[in-house]
Amino acid sequence: MDDMLNNLSTYGYVVLFLYSLGGGLVALIGAGVLSFMGKMDLTLSITIAFIANFIGDGLLFYMARYHKREMMEYLSKHKRKLAFSHLLLKRRGSWIIVIKKFIYGLKTLIPLAIGLTKYDFWKFSLYNAIGAFIWAVVVGGGSYLFGGAIIEGFKMVSDKPYLAPVTLIIVGGSVWFYLTQATKRK
Repeated sequence: MDDMLNNLSTYGYVVLFLYSLGGGLVALIGAGVLSFMGKMDLTLSITIAFIANFIGDGLLFYMARYHKREMMEYLSKHKRKLAFSHLLLKRRGSWIIVIKKFIYGLKTLIPLAIGLTKYDFWKFSLYNAIGAFIWAVVVGGGSYLFGGAIIEGFKMVSDKPYLAPVTLIIVGGSVWFYLTQATKRK
């Protein structure tokens, strides 16, 4: 366990950056807990996650805007979810760019869906920066504040390993069910 913590505190910032390009929730929670333990710096972790998350969504927007043909091959399997993303943008306005940071499954699709429209890049970048900042502070700061409880939960799962897959199945199934229901034809 000590070797793993030393590796994470040594390479953790690089891992956090790379992981935050595509989401980074688990990496940022890990960085917050390691900051709670004194192995990483919380401010630096939040800053790195913010920058990487901002860049990652900007790249998704760019790829959808300027490489539509290549992206459409990937997106052809997700047409209903893409349409749902467009509906959310119309219903909730630009603030969906901020909110989507906290919704698993839409984090990747929203920038792609917006990139396929004529939405202004600078406006997207502004809302993306606001969302990335709020996300990094809330998740990083929250995992730091609740670091003790997270560590205790990890110890409980270590003692009862069957809890982890059950929890993952329940959470993953709930997200899948929600997205299935939200994109179902009526």
